Amino acid sequence: MKHLFLLSFIVALITSCDSDKFSEKEKQVYIVKGKEIGKATLKKLGSNLMYHIKTGGTKEAIPFCNVKADILTTEIADKYKVSIKRTSHKIRSKKNKPNQEEEAIIKHYLSLVTKGEKLKPIVKKEKDNKVHFYAPIIAEGKCLMCHGVVGEQITSKTDSILKVLYPNDKATGFKVGNLRGVLAVTFNE
Repeated sequence: MKHLFLLSFIVALITSCDSDKFSEKEKQVYIVKGKEIGKATLKKLGSNLMYHIKTGGTKEAIPFCNVKADILTTEIADKYKVSIKRTSHKIRSKKNKPNQEEEAIIKHYLSLVTKGEKLKPIVKKEKDNKVHFYAPIIAEGKCLMCHGVVGEQITSKTDSILKVLYPNDKATGFKVGNLRGVLAVTFNE
């Protein structure tokens, strides 16, 4: 009986040590789900922003984003029962500051960009068994009205609005195709 207990204990110990690893197939499931969530999030944010840009320009879109972007993101997160965060190496708002892991992911993506390599989603399972999905956010032309270069894509009027709403803004100077940031999804299982 003692041997059976000892054997069970050893198996449990080994299993718990490997709990932060998972199969490639399992990883692919999270990548597919993470991409779905990321696409839904960026689509909801993008369509709402474009509506406000079309109806009132950046003077309407920036205040909308300031107040509603997190609410819209939370709606998507609640629908999928996950946590969603948008972060960057050049943040606009302190609440989007990357944590240590997100900062490492961003640096990894930036190093891949420097080498000319393709950016792919990353999935990690932490010791607490939570799964984290990270995907690059790439700057598109429509992003540059608020995230481009001041005096080029960003007008002085838009720059003034940004400075009022985001006094510590670092999220400008991007060009099409630049790494704008990272979408981080935590599966709350």
